[in-house]
Parts: sequence; structure tokens; C-alpha cells
Amino acid sequence: MEILVLVKYVPDATGERGFAADHTVDREATDGLLSELDEYAVEQALRVAEGSDDVEVVVLTVGPDDAAAAIKRALQMGASAGIHVLDDAIAGSDALATSEILAAAIRKEAPDLVLCGMASTDGAMGVVPVMVAERLGWPAATLGATLELAGDVVTVRRDTDTASLTIEAHLPAVVSVTDQSGEARYPSMKGILAAKKKPVRTWELSDLGIDPGSVGLDAAWSSVAETTPRPPKEAGKVVSDDDGAGSAAVVEFLAAGKFI
Repeated sequence: MEILVLVKYVPDATGERGFAADHTVDREATDGLLSELDEYAVEQALRVAEGSDDVEVVVLTVGPDDAAAAIKRALQMGASAGIHVLDDAIAGSDALATSEILAAAIRKEAPDLVLCGMASTDGAMGVVPVMVAERLGWPAATLGATLELAGDVVTVRRDTDTASLTIEAHLPAVVSVTDQSGEARYPSMKGILAAKKKPVRTWELSDLGIDPGSVGLDAAWSSVAETTPRPPKEAGKVVSDDDGAGSAAVVEFLAAGKFI
């Protein structure tokens, strides 16, 4: 059995993020890394593999050269191999085009189960898993707080504000998991060294039978028209209580801001 985990290379959320001249995310302005939410999907795949001798975990990413770092991290965690869809024409692709590329790559790889995080930490849309499932004609079990695999049936528990739902799907299927599914492991020194010898395949759009004109920024159904930099933080107001009027000044400030 092969579990294919979709992973994304995203700008570090702790860095200074912004937009490039074409209003796409400026990925050169800050360091990137494997999306934290995708680490949970890698973790769940590895847990399934640990309980079986015939399960292989492969990770798949779509992105520029630097996106290889996302694959590297997943391999260090314990994945067996990686696939990198790398093509200049992909730059600026929206969720629809991304799902088209991912679905084509999945068809080529033919895994039994596809796992992914609940959303990417840069786009935060959360729609790609179901888009991919729709293109493949596979069932989708999304937002799983738990994941179990028994034979050809995958089961997830989805926790909502009012109830917990149990969802079952027959393989092949697309499953997304949340950050409640289990803390992702930190790569060990053994895993870091072993990752250097693990295979990573590189595919272009031509390998997937995709027309470059159907993806990229020019083909996007949605785009950012204008961006405005976030205003700098203003200095806070200091209230002195030397004359005993501090509490009244705080109440006045809160009332003026309609906080109370």
C-alpha cells in the first residue's frame, strides 16, 4: 500500500511576509518551510506505516526549486520518497490550477490513499483536498481529528462545535487531518542522515499531460488586484495613577473604544 502525502512549501509565519509586484506572495522576502499543518498529515501517514510492514509513505509537492525543502523535511521525519512537480509555468497558480496539477500527479503515481493537512498556512483556503478528490472521482473524508485505517476502509472523526461525526470512506480516498490529530514528530539525527539517501523524483507539466497555458497566474480564476501594507504599530498610551485618577482614565479609554 502507498500513502501519498501532499505537502507545501510556505513562507515562515514568524518572518516578515508581503506581496511581490504582481500581487502574488513574495516568497523571496522570507525563509520558507514545510507548512506546519501538513506536518500533521505526514505524522498520520507515518503512524499508519509503523503499524504495517507493507505501507510506503511518499510525499508530493508542487512548487519552485526551494520547495524541495518541504520534501526534505518530510523525508527526515520518516517518509520513504518524494515527488517534486517543478515547472516555471506553475508560478501564480490558484487553487483550481493547483488541484489540477495535484490530481494529474496522483493519477500518475496511483497511490491507495492521499493525505493532506486541513489547509496551507499561507493561503488558508482549505479547499484543495476536496477539489483534488472531485477531479479524481474519489471520496473525500476531510478535517479529521483522528484517523484509522482497516483494510480498504479509512475512518476519521470530525469534531464540530456541536457534535463529533464519524466518516468512513473506501480506498482510494483523499483525507485531510487537522492540527488535533496528533503532534508531529521532530526529525531525529538518524532520520536526518537517512533522508540524504532517499529518492526524490522531479516531474514537469509535460510529464503529467497538462497544458502550461491552463495554469499559472494568467490562467487563474481569482487574483489579488491591490495590496496595502499593514500600518506600523502606534505607541501605546501610558496612564499615570499618581493622582489617583488612573482607574477613571482606563475606563474612559475602554468606553471610547467601545470595548465596554
